[in-house]
Amino acid sequence: MLSLLASSAPLFRIGWLTRNRRARSLEARSVSHAAEQSVDDGPSTSGRTAEHSSAAADTPLATDGEDTIASLVTGGSRSGAVDIIRVSGSEAVQIAQRVFWPQGRFRFNWQPRSQRIYHGSAIDSSGRMIDEVLLLAMLRPRSYTREDVIELHTHGGGVCAQRVLRACIEAGARPARPGEFTLRAFLNGRMDLSQAENVLQLISARTATAADSALAGLAGGLGQLVSELRGDLLEILAELEARLDFDDDLPPMDVPALVEDITVLQRDIEAALRTSRQGNLLRQGLQVAIVGRPNVGKSSLMNSWTGTNRAIVTDIAGTTRDVLEAGLTVSGVPITLLDTAGIRSSCDTVEQLGVERSTAAAAAADVVVMVVDAAAGWTDDDGEIFDALWGRDGPGSSSCKVRGPALLVVNKSDLAGTKQLQLPLLAKETFQAVVQTSAVTRDGLPDLDAALLKLAGAPQLAAGGVSWSVNERQAEALIRAHEALGAVGESIAADVPLDCWTVDLRAALLALGEVSGEGVGEEVLDAVFSKFCIGK
Repeated sequence: MLSLLASSAPLFRIGWLTRNRRARSLEARSVSHAAEQSVDDGPSTSGRTAEHSSAAADTPLATDGEDTIASLVTGGSRSGAVDIIRVSGSEAVQIAQRVFWPQGRFRFNWQPRSQRIYHGSAIDSSGRMIDEVLLLAMLRPRSYTREDVIELHTHGGGVCAQRVLRACIEAGARPARPGEFTLRAFLNGRMDLSQAENVLQLISARTATAADSALAGLAGGLGQLVSELRGDLLEILAELEARLDFDDDLPPMDVPALVEDITVLQRDIEAALRTSRQGNLLRQGLQVAIVGRPNVGKSSLMNSWTGTNRAIVTDIAGTTRDVLEAGLTVSGVPITLLDTAGIRSSCDTVEQLGVERSTAAAAAADVVVMVVDAAAGWTDDDGEIFDALWGRDGPGSSSCKVRGPALLVVNKSDLAGTKQLQLPLLAKETFQAVVQTSAVTRDGLPDLDAALLKLAGAPQLAAGGVSWSVNERQAEALIRAHEALGAVGESIAADVPLDCWTVDLRAALLALGEVSGEGVGEEVLDAVFSKFCIGK
């Protein structure tokens, strides 16, 4: 192979790959789409298409020879109208023939056709009817796992589904383990590992924006990028390894162009890594503590911000005695607001307990919002609260209890007139943003949303920008790939031997492969799929 490459001139023009990546990506997507169409489209009158579909069905799968598995794939709620049992594996059709009795005249030697729905009865091993069901057949490779898949739609309530599931297990299926259906989809090439992880993120999404981000990843966003990066690296590696044996037969290498190619690859990885914070916010959300002295409008702000009457609001100082929680969604990010008791010295035992809990809530929060009265300005009481939470020396000092970023809300702006808030120097340095609001008129709340997202590290979400994102496992692998490419650049600058460059390029390839699941070990797969629920 290398001799063939060496005989062609020029072998490869370094610098060409990054300029032509987009064109190659579009071509690859077109070829992939055409291949999927030929396999996944419905019945055709074309003999060639039918022949291709038959050949695809005979293609060996990685899970051939494994147990046929079955599980309830719906929640199993007693209030649900329908439950679904999924059976996947080489014996799925035979198991269906044992537990399903189709309605109509053609009952004997019944053979399901792919992508068809059948009405009939579910029966147990004795032939007794246990439910009236619908059966959906999805034969290989046109299924979620690319194996033969049978789904039995039973009546809800739990009892019927459990009886049908028991009948499937008695007929030869094994109970599925958590995430085993998606694991088989990955092993059989139905999706890469990053897409499989987005299945879990889609299931656990708490907001529509989080679901959209997971769907973008499931559509192959990160996997497509990694595939392009690996393709580019392989082209670079192919030339460098050819030059190790045939350098005299090849034209001089354009080293500056090679350095530029490596730099472009690093920038692409950096762009992917910047999505990590956005993804974490969409998955985990934010915990925001609202602190301040009594009667500055903390509870009113929480009620106005969430559009609820969660907190009791009175003119009596110290009304809030405990930490109250309320939830809202800001640009797709789930936010948990903690309305804390007004922090002040008190002889009231109950109120003092509330103050202690307020301090603890502020210390544990992702973001702390301190509220002051715009009409009253910064008071000595506000200063005492600041010292109690951030210490007299501010963030980073041994007396600082707050670990997250801080935001100052100047509430009751409708009562302040033209009065300007004057802050102590340390407070100015501590609060990364200052927002004017009015809980009564709701003025300033959009600015508060935007400031919160900026502090959290995902300002693009405020503008509605959302796409796929990388999780912690993927980010760790991308960081290693980036470091390996950096080592290549350092080797080039230090004029070390060419074979040292290839060592780091291979390390980058391996790290990128971990993102999409190429060459990963069982311990990685176990860690990923153990987080799934049974049935997915």
